[in-house]
Amino acid sequence: MSTAAKTIAAHGLARRALSLGAVKAFDQAMQFLLPIVLVRCLDAHTFGEYRLLWLAVGTVMALSTLNMCGVLFYFLPRADARKRRLYVHQTLLYLLASGLVCAWAVSGWNPLLPAAARPLAAYGALVPAFVGLWVFACLLDYLPTIDERVGWQAAATLCVSGLRVALLAAGAWLTSDLRVMLWLLLAVVAAKLALLAYYVHRHHGLGRPWFERASFAEQFRHAAPLGASAALYSLRGQSDQWVAASLFALSSFAAFSVAAIVGQVVHLFRHSVMEAFLPSMSRMHAAGDTRGTLEMNSRANVIVGTLLFPLLAIAFVFADEIISLVYTRAYAAAAPVMRVYVVAMICMVIEMGSMVLLLRQGPFSLGVSAFILPLSIAVSWGGAHAFGLPGAAVGSVLAIYLDRALMLRQVSRHTGISVARLQDWRSLGRALLAAAGCGGFAWWAVGAFLTDAGPLVRLVAGTALVLGAYLLVHPIKARA
Repeated sequence: MSTAAKTIAAHGLARRALSLGAVKAFDQAMQFLLPIVLVRCLDAHTFGEYRLLWLAVGTVMALSTLNMCGVLFYFLPRADARKRRLYVHQTLLYLLASGLVCAWAVSGWNPLLPAAARPLAAYGALVPAFVGLWVFACLLDYLPTIDERVGWQAAATLCVSGLRVALLAAGAWLTSDLRVMLWLLLAVVAAKLALLAYYVHRHHGLGRPWFERASFAEQFRHAAPLGASAALYSLRGQSDQWVAASLFALSSFAAFSVAAIVGQVVHLFRHSVMEAFLPSMSRMHAAGDTRGTLEMNSRANVIVGTLLFPLLAIAFVFADEIISLVYTRAYAAAAPVMRVYVVAMICMVIEMGSMVLLLRQGPFSLGVSAFILPLSIAVSWGGAHAFGLPGAAVGSVLAIYLDRALMLRQVSRHTGISVARLQDWRSLGRALLAAAGCGGFAWWAVGAFLTDAGPLVRLVAGTALVLGAYLLVHPIKARA
């Protein structure tokens, strides 16, 4: 590609990333608003059970999918129509089998069900039915984006998200009963499956081929190391929550879990940009332009960092106000945990998963995750005993920084490009320093002039100060 063509392509990808980001921002905003209703309709114990349900779902999703959906970013952009249909069908068959296994794993029939998850067994078959169907339907979260049908992905995401929030909020408001909410979740996943079936039928077809042994073996061999690595990576992020669920009461676990909301914001930015850039990165890598692929990855990370750092500064400085407003003072214990997570999220701006996928470094990533996971659990367990609830999050911080350091070093060795040139460290550093400085300024100003103000006034004023100062010293349009 010429320089002009690359520039045009980059602008188009940035617009696509922003479109996906806007949709996912709406989705996350809806998920952010839902707990505001739930904490006011459910007692702390029931809300803890609800959060425990989604922790179990997250763990199951990490272990079950083995990146069979994500690896389609590699296969579909470089395949013909028949092959594309085959890869999609094979993924569906895998998810169906995996969903059945997961349904049994979270049920009371599993003798190895962890003690921390036992409260969910009281709801009988509702939890396993929902978990199994949720695993099967997850392909809808990937396929339209992989096909570069951003409009379709936006519509599907908005429909499922809106339906989920509306039904759960209504169920909690009217009944305060988690059993009723589980029935409503089954209705949501049924609607999601219907959308997936329609999309596959329309854009890929439901005819043959459905399965070819050699093709599935190739797909699974590529996906499994990456999926196992991603599972271990995800478990690292969830292990501290399992530690909290095991060592503290459900009400304390509920406070700990809501602190992880900052991770949802990071996930929104990182994945919106990555998913928009990845199909083009895959084609560029297939054409042999490894350096251009790395440049695109670096550009995406700068976009994420430029937009994300000021939000992290707000979350760190005004954690008490955020928790008080969103979750009420009953969950005040979440504020110090949120600050610990913010420190970890700074490093999460450096997205390396796309390069691991394209460079086929799954086995190395798997080894790194296998090494870091027990270390993270041990640190979180020790931190929880030493420092209480915030200490349970320390393991995640250590794990994230160590993972990024090792993966950057491996990509550097594989490509022959020094770590210093893998990312635009100067732009990232400037954005981080600008955000930190603006956060410090806002903290001082609010503390000096709004000491007696309520949390809403302090948060609104502080947010305005951080964003206003950041736009002055580090204009987002110019950098991104």
